[in-house]
Amino acid sequence: MNKIKIFSITALLFTGVLLHSCKSETKTKNQQDLTLDYPNLLNVVHTPQGKAVQGQGYFTDRGSWMGFTVPTKESGINGFCGPFDLDHRKWISASICEVTVISKEDTPIALKQDTSIYYPGKLIMKSSRENQSIDQELIFITANHALLRCKSPNDIYFKITGNLSDSLVWKKESHGLITTLADGEIIMISFPENILLELDNSSYTAIAKDLDKEFNLVISYFNNKEDYQKLNEEIVDIFTNTDKKVTEQSACWNNYIEKNIRKDMPDKNNRVMVKSIMTLMSNWRSPKRALIHAGLVPSHAMDYFVGFWAWDSWKHAVALSYLDPSLAKDQVRTMFDFQDEAGMIADCIYTDPAENNYRDTKPPLAAWAVDAIYKADSDTSFVAEMYPKLLKYYKWWYINRDHDKNGICEYGATDGTLEAAKWESGMDNAIRFDNTKMLKNGDNAWSMDQESIDLNAYLQYEYRLLKKFAEILKITFDEEDRTTLIQDYFYDNKAGYFFDRSLNKSFIEVFGPEGWAPLWTGLATKEQAEKVAKVMFDPDKFSTYIPFPTVAADNPKFAPRGYWRGPIWVDQVYFAISGLRKYGYTQEADAYTQQVFDRLQGLESDAPIHENYDVQTGERLKASHFSWSAAHLFLLYKEYSVK
Repeated sequence: MNKIKIFSITALLFTGVLLHSCKSETKTKNQQDLTLDYPNLLNVVHTPQGKAVQGQGYFTDRGSWMGFTVPTKESGINGFCGPFDLDHRKWISASICEVTVISKEDTPIALKQDTSIYYPGKLIMKSSRENQSIDQELIFITANHALLRCKSPNDIYFKITGNLSDSLVWKKESHGLITTLADGEIIMISFPENILLELDNSSYTAIAKDLDKEFNLVISYFNNKEDYQKLNEEIVDIFTNTDKKVTEQSACWNNYIEKNIRKDMPDKNNRVMVKSIMTLMSNWRSPKRALIHAGLVPSHAMDYFVGFWAWDSWKHAVALSYLDPSLAKDQVRTMFDFQDEAGMIADCIYTDPAENNYRDTKPPLAAWAVDAIYKADSDTSFVAEMYPKLLKYYKWWYINRDHDKNGICEYGATDGTLEAAKWESGMDNAIRFDNTKMLKNGDNAWSMDQESIDLNAYLQYEYRLLKKFAEILKITFDEEDRTTLIQDYFYDNKAGYFFDRSLNKSFIEVFGPEGWAPLWTGLATKEQAEKVAKVMFDPDKFSTYIPFPTVAADNPKFAPRGYWRGPIWVDQVYFAISGLRKYGYTQEADAYTQQVFDRLQGLESDAPIHENYDVQTGERLKASHFSWSAAHLFLLYKEYSVK
């Protein structure tokens, strides 16, 4: 390949975003590339037709705010589609870099796509025509830079053309192109110096001056002008050390797979695990505007999930602790960045803080996330950083969500609405809340008129973990232990199950997943767990085609497609199976896990992982490319056969 110089734009500087490294040794040529064993686990084939399509998945990685798809063969496009602005949900271009060739004889040859492959961490497109062929590889080097590598077996003149949006003003700067979006983000295409570059209103053409077998370019996305400080250095580094950068990213993905793959698992289960990782990493977003730490959105495919949610974040962080503890820490930090003075954690947060929701919080599982991270890297400094914030959040519940001050908490809201209180439970329309009313506790503090077993089981789990953290940090912990109180208070001996209770002390006899929360948290006694397990094993209630629906299947209000009134949510399935496993039901837990892997629609094909599923058929419902479903499928895989 000819030695090339890289363009320099004095006015532009690279982002100061904190990058998460893989901390894995570079793989040698003799080491197997494990990503090649997992082609096309997810389908990202899509040709833009104007507006974004709800539910469409994209190839995106390293926390980037831009994504790409593969065009259909019928489209005739010989380049990846995009970039797509994942924040503003708009296509920057239908295909910003289409590749053609000019032969040694100066004959232009338009190539046609033969095949495309989505491997973990990269997109591949192979195209040919007559005696010419090109392989294109798209890989994210950082959150800001995607590298496009074009290779040919022959010496050719590479020709790159691009479709440019009429709504954007593109400018030619040295040997690159640049445009600024409405909110100040900057999109750039960086070429090597040895090109002829022409630009008009709606397209450009870049032709290499020299014959070569390889041509590289970089597509960049920046949040604002202040993010430019290291642009020249980073761009030069990518071009001059291309092989090294690509090898490092390949090593990262190989590390994800290698340290989590289980040789005792069938290959179809391994594919579920890898698909889960790909789903999680496609939802990773780097810091932007008010979000000063990275995290995972619930789904990059849905326009209403462009933020971070509390309950989701704790679950994401637990799975991420196996993959990238540094990213897992930031997933926790990003929610606590917005902890208010009273200790409350917001329901959800966005790049624009005016959109943050403080009407409610979410079930308290933050200490679970911190504990998982501590188990992964034994970082006591992170425990010390988070401990006072966790303790403040824990105490907040008893100050603001205990209406009768009996040491038992209720879900609630800051605005007094039942809608927000249901959101706080995480189960937005659960049957157990059908007759619930709201009671005022104080200023900006309201409770439901029922006490929830899952909330109090989670709080008691947080209590145990906070006590553990205090011991690690060698500090005093003097919070009250309510284990025995909660064990007895919510357990109905007659039904052999845990139920919510009304403030008049009557049980709210709805058999739902909240009833096995005491198993997952380890709160239940052995005798209680045996009775609860018996209910869980009942095929008329929870041992259904897909096990553990969000309400017992024999409930008159059961609705297979009713959001939290029947469908499968994988987090609750995980809590059920993991809870059974903790009380010695290993064989049953493994059998249920395999049912989930075998019966959830799309897990064995290239379909995305969804938000929830039909309990009777396994049909995919609601949001696609859903992070917490992927997180808990990953955890089910990790815990399989663990006693």
